[in-house]
Amino acid sequence: MDQYRMPPSTSAREAVYAKLRHQILILELPPGTALSEKDASLAFGVSRTPVRESFVRLAQEGLVQVLPQRGTFVSLIDSELVEEARFMREQLEKAVIRLACESFPEDRLEALEENLREQRESMARTDDKRMFELDEAFHRTIFEGCRKLNTWAAIQQMNVHLNRSRLLRLVTDHQWSHLYAQHEQMAIAIRNRDADRAERVMREHLSLSIADLTMLKEKYPQYFQ
Repeated sequence: MDQYRMPPSTSAREAVYAKLRHQILILELPPGTALSEKDASLAFGVSRTPVRESFVRLAQEGLVQVLPQRGTFVSLIDSELVEEARFMREQLEKAVIRLACESFPEDRLEALEENLREQRESMARTDDKRMFELDEAFHRTIFEGCRKLNTWAAIQQMNVHLNRSRLLRLVTDHQWSHLYAQHEQMAIAIRNRDADRAERVMREHLSLSIADLTMLKEKYPQYFQ
C-alpha cells in the first residue's frame, strides 16, 4: 500500500475510509487481498483507530471480510449480489431513461455529448479506469437530468460487487466500441424522444454485465466466491 497524504481538511477516519474504498473499487486492492491495520496505519500516517474503524465500515458495505483467526481481507465478488444489483439497475434505469425521453434539460444533454467525447479519448488511450468513471458519469447524468439523484444514490448502495466486476471486464477486454455505441444510441434516443429505443438499448447495455460474468469467473476464479 503506497504512502498516502491525507487532505488537511479531512478527518483521518474519513480519509482512510475513502482511500481504501476507492482502492478496492478500482481493483488496486484486488479481491482476496490481505489487509493489515499496522501496514495501513503506516501507509496513511495515522494511528490504528481510524484504520480499524474504516475496516468495520467497509465490512458493513460488503467490501471487506473479517475472518476470525485468519485476518481481514478484501471481499471476493459475490455473483448473486452482482446479479441482484444488475436487476435493480435495469428496472430503475429503464424507467429513468423513459422519463428522460419525455423531458431532459439541454445542458444535461450537452453533458452527455461531452461525456461521449471524453469516452472516445479514453478509448484511444486504452484508459480503463477513466472509461469506467465516464461510464458511471454518463448514467448518473441521465438520473440528474430527470431529478432522480436520490434514486441514483440508492443504486450505489448495492453496486459495489457489480462495479468491481464491470471494471474487471474493462481491464480484461479493451474492445469497448460496442459500449460506446450503446451510450451514443442512448443520447440520440433521448434527443429524439424515442423512449422505446432508449429502453431497449439500456436493457441490452445492462445485460452485458451478466454475459461477461461467466467469462470473468473462468478467467479470474480467485476473485469470486
